[in-house]
Amino acid sequence: MRVFKAHLGALVMLWSALALADDGERQLSISVGDWPPFFVASEPGQGTVARLVRDIFAAEGYEVTFHFLPWKRAYREAANGKHDATAIWMYTADRQKDFLYSEPVMNERFVLFYRKDTPIEWNRMQDLANLKLGGSIGYSYGPEFDNAIANDILNVEWVASTELNFRRLLFGRIDAFPEEINVGYYILRRETDPQETGRITHHPEPILENQSFLLFPANEPETQTLREVFNRRLQVFRKNGRYDTYFETKPQASLNKVSK
Repeated sequence: MRVFKAHLGALVMLWSALALADDGERQLSISVGDWPPFFVASEPGQGTVARLVRDIFAAEGYEVTFHFLPWKRAYREAANGKHDATAIWMYTADRQKDFLYSEPVMNERFVLFYRKDTPIEWNRMQDLANLKLGGSIGYSYGPEFDNAIANDILNVEWVASTELNFRRLLFGRIDAFPEEINVGYYILRRETDPQETGRITHHPEPILENQSFLLFPANEPETQTLREVFNRRLQVFRKNGRYDTYFETKPQASLNKVSK
């Protein structure tokens, strides 16, 4: 009898959990890289784009948990189905074998950061050939930049983070490095004192201007539904003006509204 009661209690608990799952929000797991101000593990809202993505899914009855990981691991785990999506990524053709792309989530503008006392000028990739450049492991800076690396036109030293690239830049170990303009200035102001911040600027010519996307694992059964849900509500946010409110608190040079 005690065994029967134990089994009965377990069944009641299971039934209660299923009932709560049916009545409440469905849980979603999204892998991301730390990319302030858009994704910031230590902030209450976890960044502007994190809030946007979370609210889009919440409006459709989903609750999102973001898992902050190194970029390569975030990609790999999502591709293997450990997460429902990964955010946010620029378009490359090779990623289509692993993922389905959402509608564009935001625009990005990558520029070269350098020291004011050592200015740089460039119009084409070959102009950067004699510079010692930095890069962040797991990043792509677009097809033109990637091809220049593959063809040994550019000399790039890869490190783990943008913070390390700024430190190397300040100590003269590299001449310049590319980063999304809003991300770069956010991290620079967060990680350095005002005197150090004042030594750094950026070149106005963009290395890359592109759109970025939420990626959904290609072979997971719920992927098509989740993508449709996300795309539909994203368009609603754009049309009713709610999208723009996520980027109004700070000047965001790269966040002009994406037109479709």
